Amino acid sequence: MTDILVGRQQILDCDLKIYAYEILFRGTDFDLNLKDGATSATNQVITDSILEIGLNGIVGSGKAFINFTAQNLLEKTPLHLPKDRIVIEVLEDVTVDFRIINHLREFSQQGYTIALDDFVYTPEWVPLIEFADIIKLDIMAMPLSETLATIEKLKAYDVKLLAEKVETREAFEVLKKAGCVLFQGFFFSKPNIVAGKRLGVNQIATIKLLSTINNPEVSFNELSTVITQDVGLSYKLLHYINSAFFSFPNKIESIHHGVTCLGISEIKRWVNILTLTSVTNKPDALFQNILIRGKMCELLAEQFDQDPSQMFLMGMLSSLDSLLDIPLEEAISQLPMSEGIERAILHKEGVAGEILSYVINYEQWKLTDEDMSRIKPITIGEIYFKSVNWSNETLGCK
Repeated sequence: MTDILVGRQQILDCDLKIYAYEILFRGTDFDLNLKDGATSATNQVITDSILEIGLNGIVGSGKAFINFTAQNLLEKTPLHLPKDRIVIEVLEDVTVDFRIINHLREFSQQGYTIALDDFVYTPEWVPLIEFADIIKLDIMAMPLSETLATIEKLKAYDVKLLAEKVETREAFEVLKKAGCVLFQGFFFSKPNIVAGKRLGVNQIATIKLLSTINNPEVSFNELSTVITQDVGLSYKLLHYINSAFFSFPNKIESIHHGVTCLGISEIKRWVNILTLTSVTNKPDALFQNILIRGKMCELLAEQFDQDPSQMFLMGMLSSLDSLLDIPLEEAISQLPMSEGIERAILHKEGVAGEILSYVINYEQWKLTDEDMSRIKPITIGEIYFKSVNWSNETLGCK
């Protein structure tokens, strides 16, 4: 992992549940978008990353969509990976000939799942539909009318349709109705803001709880009292404390006991997580992203001499608009927050704002020197995987 960056993007089903992840990768000497070196790039990410880290460390129990060049396919590179864990994604610049067709037929017969990337309905690509399980449509590459027409043509085939680069909830609904069953893009993490929307009573109570929990002067007794007043929060917290994640010799039976055992910083972190996840019924994919963002901000704090717990909270709260479906300024205004953190979240100002920008840029796979001006991309890449592993453990214990 010393010279390669690996990321991932969620692929969701119609119910916004995580179906799989597309693996993104880039190195110091290659970019998959460039033809020269793309084959070795794929080989390197397989040998140096996927096999070394393990698929579970990258995508959990889900499948991994991996881009393969024509040369990768001819060299039968996919056969180095388990057929039940990967999806062979055939890049759009592959020149379709008899050799490619025969190799894809072989992969299909051996039980591998095959996806055609950025598919355009042309005579050249029609023969590949026979072996395809999934067809990906880049909805930004053509007008919506052409996308819908392509979907109609593909309904005659036994394939799943995946719409990628879906950026709005409206586009998701249109494509879902048209026949797409898988979706890739940032639409699910964007707020669906409705003018004049009021927060519910439970949401207001949760915001107040967050205010109390994150008061710098809060005491053990105050913290215990606040948590005890919420039965659901108390149960989840005790369940977490008593999980295998910790090795306490005796079972924790009271919130006050748990708070004193774990320490105020750790309890604050977990109450922040649990309260945010209870404020809405948003998809798990969004919570996963929020946890990863918060942890990345916390780990980056050490690089910039910032308070880790404060950076963790900043990362979490930077997605409050997506959770509440109200403007971020309105959501943040209801919390007693320092001006520096507020400006970091809203305007990306100061060192804290710089940290948040680096994390968001990595999420969106923006890795240029301008996007990562004061940090080595490989450093934030390592932080990203630590955060992914932590979020997996966190969601598993919740």
